[in-house]
Amino acid sequence: MAKTARRDEPKRIKTLVPLRHNCPHCGEGMWLDYTNQRTLVTLAGGTRLILSIRRCHNAQCSAHLRPFRPEAEGRWALPHHEFGLDVVAHVGALRYAEHRSVPEIHRTLVGRGIDVSERTVTNLLDRYDELLAVALTDDRRLKGLLAGQGRVILAIDGLQPDVGHEVLWVIRDCLSGEVLLAKSLLSARQQDLAELLAAVRDAAGVPVVGAVSDGQHSIRKAIAAALPGVPHQLCQFHYLREAARPIYEADRHAKKELKKKVREVRGIERSVEGRAGAEAEVIRGYCGAVRSALTDDGRPPLEASGLKLHDRLQAISDSLNRVGEKGGRRPSCAGSRA
Repeated sequence: MAKTARRDEPKRIKTLVPLRHNCPHCGEGMWLDYTNQRTLVTLAGGTRLILSIRRCHNAQCSAHLRPFRPEAEGRWALPHHEFGLDVVAHVGALRYAEHRSVPEIHRTLVGRGIDVSERTVTNLLDRYDELLAVALTDDRRLKGLLAGQGRVILAIDGLQPDVGHEVLWVIRDCLSGEVLLAKSLLSARQQDLAELLAAVRDAAGVPVVGAVSDGQHSIRKAIAAALPGVPHQLCQFHYLREAARPIYEADRHAKKELKKKVREVRGIERSVEGRAGAEAEVIRGYCGAVRSALTDDGRPPLEASGLKLHDRLQAISDSLNRVGEKGGRRPSCAGSRA
């Protein structure tokens, strides 16, 4: 569908000039013939690039009248793209570092004043995956690094932006922390994963002495097929998660019971709607603190959300008791029931 709204005029203007003055083919000086304009959407807002174009006017040159654009243009955006590389990098960080979904990334960008659709967010994620894959194909630096340490321990895991989308499979060396391969696949079949592992094994140039993964059966079988005889173990996080599962279930049950005790907080807020005065403000403040405590979850297994909720409600209750001791009467807030 074509765009129906025009973007605001960019507030930033950047002029770029080619660093090359002589033609790379014939060596003669090139003329600064004309300028082009390009408008980008960046994290800092709309940006207009004014691009000076040089051309060689030697009629005998193979690059006669071929335009040479500013070299710095490539650090702003990909060719023929509207969004800057900083937006692409930010989208990739939100997805793979913070595990945000496409709708969540879309809301974050819109919150920063970037006019973008969810479909465009998906396209930007595809560009991020492609740029990452291109960076990883230059293996000269990696080969030198791996040769210095003499061995690798491979870790493999898959990252899926949303259900139904391709999975980005990442193979990393645990010793150096470097990503050795990243590739999107439509499936997680044993054969496909074994081919990825075999490609990394052949390109590493040093022995693979170990492998780490989660407990997914296709990954286990792929490692056994591509790396026969190589020791394989589950990662420590999955061991910890399985070991902590009984504690997690108990904590989840405790949190559920705690929430039952403060269900009436919304009713108490309604009872003071429209009321003025110090007591009404205090009650609204305590009710807001209770609601905030209910929505702030922990990340198992390292953070127990039930214990966190208990501590926060207990702190609210203790505060209410201190108010009651100082003022002679305790406000009727749901946090006092915790």
